[in-house]
Amino acid sequence: MLDEILRYAPAFLLVAVRALAIIETAPLLSSDAIPQVAKVSLAGYTAYASFNTALVSTWDLQPFGLSFIFLIIGEAIIGIIIGFYMTIVFSVFASAGQFFSLQMGFGASETFDPLAQIENPLMGQFLNMAAMLVFLTVDGFNTLFLGGFWRSIQSLHVLDFLNGRNDVLTMMLSGLSGMFLDAFIISLPILGTLFLTSLATGLISKAAPQINILTEGFPISITVAFVIILAAMPFMVEAFNRVIQSGFRAFEILYTRIGAAI
Repeated sequence: MLDEILRYAPAFLLVAVRALAIIETAPLLSSDAIPQVAKVSLAGYTAYASFNTALVSTWDLQPFGLSFIFLIIGEAIIGIIIGFYMTIVFSVFASAGQFFSLQMGFGASETFDPLAQIENPLMGQFLNMAAMLVFLTVDGFNTLFLGGFWRSIQSLHVLDFLNGRNDVLTMMLSGLSGMFLDAFIISLPILGTLFLTSLATGLISKAAPQINILTEGFPISITVAFVIILAAMPFMVEAFNRVIQSGFRAFEILYTRIGAAI
């Protein structure tokens, strides 16, 4: 195997660049808490494990030239797109928490997300961490590297990517539009319940003006929201699993379309 890698070293470099680009942009793996040396090592091991299936003997490469530099850039772009699409999928859960954080009373409470390197509302961070646990439970890393990377090495190269760029653009746009729809669907039970709670507290304030609704409304909204989250958590886990699996299916559809178009 090592002799094979040394024989096709330029092709191995292209495969490793794509793997490193996925690792640098994929959820969990892109965290700054993971040392860069570990990321590079994982990219090298991933390229080593999938090198036999890359069909590198059919690649016509000129390692010393401008065309090879463009191939490296193209492989990095393919890996970034795969990792970025998975980041879009995980943005569904943070967006779902943002939808009802303000109505719940946690709109001003934000925590630092070490994965996205941004400030997230408290409930958005809670749903994001729950989604990460679901991702680990359903063997998301195995599916990401076996389906997202290994299949891409088999069926998607730089020239194929350029020929199927319209399909890639369609997948990215549908992912962005579906992100808001899925986030709204996940947050709809809690958001609707909080709306009814706000309506009920408003009617109470009209019926009994002596009640300080500002001091009584926030504990009621927070309690009701936590009760609904606790009751709906099994269904939310199923929704998280469905969203993650739909992201993987989007990759399968993309590979099929680009492979059929060649």
